[in-house]
Amino acid sequence: MRHTLDFEKTISDLQDKISKLKDSGSDKTSLVEVNEQIEEIINADIANPSEHNLNYDGTRAIDGGEGEFREGISDGGKALKFRCFITKENSNEFPALTNLIKELQNKQTCEKISNLIGKDLSNSYVRLEVICDRKGFWLKPHCDIKEKLMSCLLFVNKHNESEDLGTDFYDSNLNLVKTLPYKDNYGYFFSSGPNTWHGMEKKDIVKERRCLQVNYVDFKTDWKVD
Repeated sequence: MRHTLDFEKTISDLQDKISKLKDSGSDKTSLVEVNEQIEEIINADIANPSEHNLNYDGTRAIDGGEGEFREGISDGGKALKFRCFITKENSNEFPALTNLIKELQNKQTCEKISNLIGKDLSNSYVRLEVICDRKGFWLKPHCDIKEKLMSCLLFVNKHNESEDLGTDFYDSNLNLVKTLPYKDNYGYFFSSGPNTWHGMEKKDIVKERRCLQVNYVDFKTDWKVD
C-alpha cells in the first residue's frame, strides 16, 4: 500500500504549522535541526563505485563487502563504503540524523505511522540509510522484502538534478505507471506487500542523487522502538 497523497497532505499540514509558528523559538530550533539533518545527508562520505571500476547492477548490493570488491587492497580487504547506514558506532558523525531516529523510535510517532500503514510497529526497529546514487545507477523493479514493514524515501536535490530521477512505480505486469518527481524536500512512504513494485529506470544522473531512506523493520538494528 503506497501513501503518496497521505504523505503530501502530512507535509502540507506541517508546512501550515510552520507558517503559523515560525516566530516561536521551538519552531526555529526545529528548522535548524532539519537543516542540520540535510547537511549531514549532503556531506555523508560515500564512495563512488565508478572510481573503483564497479558498475551498478540494478540492486543496492554493491557495498564493498564481497571478496571480489576487496581484491588487491593491501590492508587485507577493508570494505569500501558504498552504503551508509546510521548506527550507534557512527552516530557521532550524524547527531542530527540520530535525533531523527530517536523521534522515529518514539511511541507516539510509531503509533501514528502504524495507523497510517495498517501494521503493528510496536516490536520493530528503525533503520536509516543515507543514499548517494551516481552516474550509471539504476534499480530493477522489485517488491521490498516482507521484513521491511515500512519504507520511506526522502529526496535531497541540491544540485538541480532532473526531477525524472524520482522512484518509478509499476503495476503487477511491470508496466511503468508513475514516477515520483525527484524534488528537493519531497518523498513518499509505503508498506511492503506483494504488489508494490518500484525501482528506477536507467536515467542520466549528472552529479549525484542524494536521498534518505527510512525503514521500520522486524529484524534487529541498533534502534529498537520505544
